[in-house]
Amino acid sequence: MSLDFPPVVGRKKRILIVDDSAAVRQALSAIIASDPALEVMGVAPDPYAAAKRIRDEVPDAIILDIEMPKMDGLTFLRKLMSQRPIPVVICSTLTEDGSSAMVAALEAGAVDVITKPRVDTAQALREATVHICDVARAAAHARPGRARVAPPAVKIEKKLTADAVLPARPLRRAPPGTSASIVCIGASTGGTEALREVLMGLPRDCPATVIVQHMPEKFTAAFSSRLNSLCAPDIKEAANGDAVIAGRVLIAPGNRHMMLERVGASYRIAIKDGPRVSRHRPSVDVLFRSAAQNAGPAALGILMTGMGDDGAQGLLEMRGAGAETIAQDEASCVVFGMPKAAIDLGAASKVVSLHRIAREVTEFGARAGLKQK
Repeated sequence: MSLDFPPVVGRKKRILIVDDSAAVRQALSAIIASDPALEVMGVAPDPYAAAKRIRDEVPDAIILDIEMPKMDGLTFLRKLMSQRPIPVVICSTLTEDGSSAMVAALEAGAVDVITKPRVDTAQALREATVHICDVARAAAHARPGRARVAPPAVKIEKKLTADAVLPARPLRRAPPGTSASIVCIGASTGGTEALREVLMGLPRDCPATVIVQHMPEKFTAAFSSRLNSLCAPDIKEAANGDAVIAGRVLIAPGNRHMMLERVGASYRIAIKDGPRVSRHRPSVDVLFRSAAQNAGPAALGILMTGMGDDGAQGLLEMRGAGAETIAQDEASCVVFGMPKAAIDLGAASKVVSLHRIAREVTEFGARAGLKQK
């Protein structure tokens, strides 16, 4: 089967797989080996074997299980980040305990999280292969604790656009006097910790905010709950029909698309199934297109760190609809892929550092409030 991987740029990226299950090691090895830009540097059944392997050769990225004998993955991750930072992707199961461990791993320095690959059907295997290889590529270009780097330019062929979920249509202008101002944020690799920094900088009465962070299903609930405990605004995993209101941050559930819908002068969330768009579900392009169509100039679009180009076209559509648009700058990105794609398209009206984004959101809310008076 053809998986439409991007072309190889430079040498293959070496991936170390650390998992106590021989079946998972075998499945992940086959998946990584299917990508012409990746190679399996080695496999290890536990962190001690992994540490020994790393002493001989340093991988570009590690795929790491959490629950293992001798030493759990979280302890190994913390030791690794304190001694020799290497990009780590957590490979976890879809459980409540796995979700909590995932959040702890992201806070400890992991750049992304994936679920154990499903191989029970051809479609499941295909989706797992594309997603895991995309995440591995992104991780191999991340530099945790070091200077950020831009990934090589790639062109991803034969991917679906937002048309597959939300057809293009003319902008619906906000009714006169509406107080609805919307902030839409998209992020991928490195985005979990970047979002935490942004949201911790927002006041309790921040503008209504909706976020797509590329993350597996079920994990977004634990991620949202953790952010809610740290930040002033009300933060939750979005549900179908949720009202989009000031002081609330809604995060798209993993594996489902999230869209903004207009109801009179207000907005609500629509959660829908559908194919992957720009190789992702949820897709930033889908959210941004819905904001362009339903909020127009009442919106602020922000595209943050991540591999690929999801959100770039959507941000361009938002700018064309009169929205303010921002891309995160290269220096503060873990992976300067998605923002770079938006900048290259002319979609970003402003390029700012991560530490500035919370202020931009607050100032946008203040400007929107003045316009309503």
